[in-house]
Amino acid sequence: MRIGIICPYSLGVWGGVQSQVLGLARSLRQQGFSAQVLAPCDGLPPEPWVTPLGNSIPYAQNGSLAPLAPDPPAQLRVLGAVWDERFDVLHLHEPLAPGPTLTTLTVKPAPLVGTFHANGEVGAYRYLRPVVRRLAKRLDVKVAVSREAAGMATKHLGGSYELLFNGIEVDRFANAEAAPTTGPTVFFLARHEPRKGLAVLLDAVRFLPSDVRIWVGGDGPETDGLKRKHGNDDRIEWLGRLTDSEKEQRLRGADVFCVPSVGGESFGVVLLEGMAAGTPVVASDLEAYRVTSNNGADAILFETGSPTALAQALIEALDGGALVARRIVSGVEWAESHSMHRLAEAYVQMYERVLSA
Repeated sequence: MRIGIICPYSLGVWGGVQSQVLGLARSLRQQGFSAQVLAPCDGLPPEPWVTPLGNSIPYAQNGSLAPLAPDPPAQLRVLGAVWDERFDVLHLHEPLAPGPTLTTLTVKPAPLVGTFHANGEVGAYRYLRPVVRRLAKRLDVKVAVSREAAGMATKHLGGSYELLFNGIEVDRFANAEAAPTTGPTVFFLARHEPRKGLAVLLDAVRFLPSDVRIWVGGDGPETDGLKRKHGNDDRIEWLGRLTDSEKEQRLRGADVFCVPSVGGESFGVVLLEGMAAGTPVVASDLEAYRVTSNNGADAILFETGSPTALAQALIEALDGGALVARRIVSGVEWAESHSMHRLAEAYVQMYERVLSA
């Protein structure tokens, strides 16, 4: 079976959808399938089995900047690739995002599986509803990564959606070498934009013991302003962008992984990554994070947007104890149940069902 996986977002920019696409392709290839990824790439493609479709342009979407490639050259490249490769099935992530996935959906050169990730505001859903509803019907199977994503897609596009939660490559986190620390350490990693809640974490630092250090990974539009506001606090270490291996090592080395997002999340795959690394997770009390944390059994959830509540949760996690230890053990098991290997097997069954139909 020849499987083409198309991602609308640049693989040169870190993001949740990009991680899912690459992880799924790796797992499919490990299981003996011919899987190829087609996506924009700002720079060299991250894997030899990635077909680059050109550079991306940042577009405002769902409170963030999405690195999309809606330009004509990218559409010509994806059309040339799908016709030349003659894939048996094409898997579109965010099928209605402007660019390669939407173009492929419009042409439909092979049976199509579509996975919907978004939860929040998507302009095309609101302003082009009649058009996108018709296009969505071209998908042979529609998948959503969470109940929130399914609810949003159903509201705007209609139809029915199968639920397949996001997966993680468990071994990459469980077996990573731990980065060294110089004291109790909290790790944050996300794009520095309002919905990811970095400002909430940094405001919580003043309520933490003086020996606690904060690792801040990533960058974004808020970076400079937050550095000016908190730059004099030598407990905060600004790491910038991290490679996958650096992220895995920091997750293993940190005493707590903090995910303080304030909204717009459909699933908390980063929580699972922290659990797989055996690190206590503290996350905001969003519905998506409740689902991902097994209703709070595998992570400490705090009142969304509250620096004082966050500080209390971080102190609880740093203090350890029997309850935190139990969360770590159950979190490792919960992460294993969301392994990318299992997700790939579920998608293979779906591909075979589409082809047999």
